[in-house]
Formats: sequence, C-alpha cells, structure tokens
Amino acid sequence: MTMQSIKHTIDPACAGVPLQDLIDTRVARFTEIPGDWDAFADSQVEGRRRGQHRFIGAGGSGKHDPRAIPAGGFTLSIMQVPPGQGGSAHTHEVEEAFFVLEGVLTVFLEDAQGNRVSTRLNRWEAISCPAGVLHGFENEGDVDVYMQTFIGSGKPGPVGYADDAIYSEETTRLAARQSAT
Repeated sequence: MTMQSIKHTIDPACAGVPLQDLIDTRVARFTEIPGDWDAFADSQVEGRRRGQHRFIGAGGSGKHDPRAIPAGGFTLSIMQVPPGQGGSAHTHEVEEAFFVLEGVLTVFLEDAQGNRVSTRLNRWEAISCPAGVLHGFENEGDVDVYMQTFIGSGKPGPVGYADDAIYSEETTRLAARQSAT
C-alpha cells in the first residue's frame, strides 16, 4: 500500500483543523442561503433588482454573510435575476465571470463613451469580464435567470459603477460594512 502525500502547502488557516470541522464550515447549500435583494447599491433601482446568494466570500457586494464559506482567492455566488431586471454597467479590480445555470441572460461590455456590445448566454454558457472593463447584464426573458458569479479576489473592493451617484452609494455602503466587521 502506498502512502498518500500532500504536494502543496496547506493554507495556514486550515492547518491542524480537524477534517470534520473543515467540511462543516466549507459546505454551503442553496436551500440554506436566502437571497439578499439589497446586496448592491443599484439593487433597489427598478430594472436592476436581483438577489445574491453568497456561497464563498462576500461576492462583489463586499457584504459579509456568516453562512458563506470563508473566501481565499475568489468569491462565488448565485444571482437570481427576475425578468426585466439586471446589473448596471460596472467594473471590478479583478476578473469577474458569469455562468448561466438557468434561463437566458443578455450580457454587455461597454466603453467609456457608452458604446456597448452585447450577447446572449444560454444555460451552461459563460463570459469572463476582464478587470477594469465595464460590463453588466439584463434578463430580457420571461422567467428568472440563475447565474453563478465568480470574482477573482477573496475580498473584492467596491463595485466600480459607471453611474457616479450609484458608485458613491456603493463606496459608502462598503466602508460601513468594513467598519462593522
């Protein structure tokens, strides 16, 4: 019988932690994660309403959820996007990816002059949005869209909304969340 050997260094936060404790704190179940319909500064704007179910880390919102698995180098959440709703043009300091689980989602990229290109993503299709590139999404269909959202940072900074008023609200909200933790 061959002995198993670990090839990479264990994260210091996990070193010495019993495996049962690791599994107990690193499993998230959709049925136990309510959607947060106030996660983002634009979530209360008609046409931009969506619910964020945070699985790993705070997601792009930077909003802590004690039920979420602690983040290392990325965040993962599921967005529920009702018909006629979406996410405003924004950037992140790192890459963000959308992966459609159910429904059809229109995603767009936009430049600083407001020129926009878009495409539709069907179930099991994805887009990777590079750091600093304005992007967003809309549900133009008649059923809810569920999509996974990945952000390439365990602690992303504020969402960089193209709309200055929404960006100001976002930075205020993020600062308040960070001072509360």
